[in-house]
Amino acid sequence: MNPVVIISILGGLILLLLFSGAPFKPIRFVGQAIIKLLIGSLFLFFLNVAGNQYGIHVPINFATSAVSGFLGIPGMFALVAIQKWII
Repeated sequence: MNPVVIISILGGLILLLLFSGAPFKPIRFVGQAIIKLLIGSLFLFFLNVAGNQYGIHVPINFATSAVSGFLGIPGMFALVAIQKWII
């Protein structure tokens, strides 16, 4: 086969993948964000269950779920520190 034909076919496939993959990236990002919010609210639920003995209670709402979901365990520690020493 002619190298020009092979390069043209590969270039066409790359363009096809670029155009067809573009609409799915925002949907995947939103899906991952929702999963992180759910994981953050589960983290906060278990923190409230375990911290009930020690007087630790962090309310579960959108902002605290986002902090604990996107930042993970350090975010939960930050929320507890804010709850104890600042508020």
